[in-house]
Amino acid sequence: MPSFRVSLFILASSYCFTLTSCRPTGGHLRSMDNFIHAVQQVEEFNPGVSPLELVRALRRTAGHDDAMTIHYLGASNTLSDAAELETTILNASSFSFFDKAVHHIVTDSGEERGVTLTPDGTTVALAPLLLGIESGLKAKLETTSAIGLFPLTLGRTLGLSFLSLQDIPVSFRLGPDGCWDSVERPKVFRLSWPPTLATDAVINGGMDGVILGTDISQLPISEEPHALSEILKEYYSFTLHANQSLDTLSRHVSPRRREISRSILEPLDLQKEVMDTLKLVWRLEKTEWIAFDTGVNKSVKEGLRAFVHKYWDCPQIISRCQWRAKAHKGTPMPLSLPLQFLYIHHTYEPSRPCLSFPECSQNMRAMQHFHQKVRNWSDIGYSFVVGSDGYIYEGRGWNHIGTHTRGHNSLGLGVSIIGNYTSTLPSRHAMDLLRHRLTRCAVDGGKLVANYTIHGHRQVVNYTSCPGDALFSEITHWDHFRH
Repeated sequence: MPSFRVSLFILASSYCFTLTSCRPTGGHLRSMDNFIHAVQQVEEFNPGVSPLELVRALRRTAGHDDAMTIHYLGASNTLSDAAELETTILNASSFSFFDKAVHHIVTDSGEERGVTLTPDGTTVALAPLLLGIESGLKAKLETTSAIGLFPLTLGRTLGLSFLSLQDIPVSFRLGPDGCWDSVERPKVFRLSWPPTLATDAVINGGMDGVILGTDISQLPISEEPHALSEILKEYYSFTLHANQSLDTLSRHVSPRRREISRSILEPLDLQKEVMDTLKLVWRLEKTEWIAFDTGVNKSVKEGLRAFVHKYWDCPQIISRCQWRAKAHKGTPMPLSLPLQFLYIHHTYEPSRPCLSFPECSQNMRAMQHFHQKVRNWSDIGYSFVVGSDGYIYEGRGWNHIGTHTRGHNSLGLGVSIIGNYTSTLPSRHAMDLLRHRLTRCAVDGGKLVANYTIHGHRQVVNYTSCPGDALFSEITHWDHFRH
C-alpha cells in the first residue's frame, strides 16, 4: 500500500479531474457535502489512515499550528513523514482546496472564507469544528477527557472578541451571519455587517466542535471512532422521513447544536473558563494589551451574557436571504416595540410539516408567492414561520408590521407552524422552538413585553379555524395563553 504522503499527492492529481473545486481562483463549491466527499476520497486512497492522522494533516495544511493549539494538541508534525507530508500538501496546487476550505479569514469586502454551507441551511467554520474533533480523538486515544476542548473551539475566540470591541455595544461584539451567493452552488459567503472575531459561522463551528469532540471522547473503550467522513456525515447529512421528527432521533445532529452545546457547557463556570483561556493566550503569545483588571472581567461577563442570549436562549433563525425571499413591495412599516401579543397560526397549506432546509425554503417561497401575487400583500404575511427541520424562518421579522391577524397586525407578532394541525400536532421540538425559545428570545430582546398574551388566530378573527383544532387545544395549556 502506498504511504499516506504519496497517496495524498495521487489524490491531489485525481481530484482535479473529478471536481471543479481545484481551480486556483477559489471557485470551488463550499458546501459541507463537498468537503465530506473530498475527505472520503482521501480515506479511500488511504484505507489505513486514522481519523486523528487525517484531521492533523488538515490542520497542518491550513497552517493552524498556533501556540495554544500546540499547547493542547501537540504539533501537527507528530505524524511519520510529517515534513514530506506538509510539503506535498502545501505545494500541490490541487490541494489548495483543503487550504481554502479550512483556513478562516474575512476579506476587506466582507467575504468570509473557510466556511461551508451545511445541509440544514446553516453556515459553519471548519477550523474550530476540526479542532474540536481532534481534541476528542486525542482524548479517546489517550483514554482521558478532552482537555482544551472549550478554549480551542470557543473560549479563545469569544474572549478576544469581547476584549477587542469594548468600544461598541455588547450586542455587536458577536456575529454577524451572512448570505450565500447560491444555496444550490455556494461559492461566496458575504457577511451582513462588519465582522467580529466571533462570526456566527465561527460560533456554529465551535459549538459543533464541542459536541462532536465530547461525543468522541466519551465513546466506550472498546469502540473505535468512525472515519472522519462518517463522523461528519452522521452529524450533518442525515434525513428525516415522514414518520420521523427531531424528537425521535437518539443521536446528536446539527439542527440541535444550540441545545446540545448548552447542555455540555452550561454546567461549567464559563466566566472562569474564558478568563483562564485569555491568561493562557497572554502567556503563550505574549499579548501585551491584555491587562487583567476589573474591566476585563466586566467585558467578559457582559459578552457571555450576550452569547447566552444570542446563541442559546434564542433559536437559530434562517434569514430571508437564505430561503431566497423576494423583496418586500414598497416600504415596510415599523412595529412599536415591545409588543403585547403573540398570535399563533398554522399554514394549513402547505399541509405537511417540512423536514429539511430545501423543503422548508420551498414552502416559504410558495407562501410568499401566494401572499404577494394572489392576495396582493406586500410580502409573506407572518413575522416568523416554524419548520419541523429544527429551525425558525424569518418572515417580516421582529421589526416590521405583518399581514397575519386582521385588525391586530400592529399589536403583535404573528408566528405560524408549517402544516395542517386540525387533527394532529406539530412535533414537540417544533412547538418548543415557539413556546420556549422564540418567546424567551423576544422578551429578553425587548420585542415582547414580559407579561405578553398568546392568542390563537381564531380568537381574534371570526372567519377562521386557524391554528387548527389540535394545535389550538395544545396552546390553551401554554403559559401566557388567555381566553
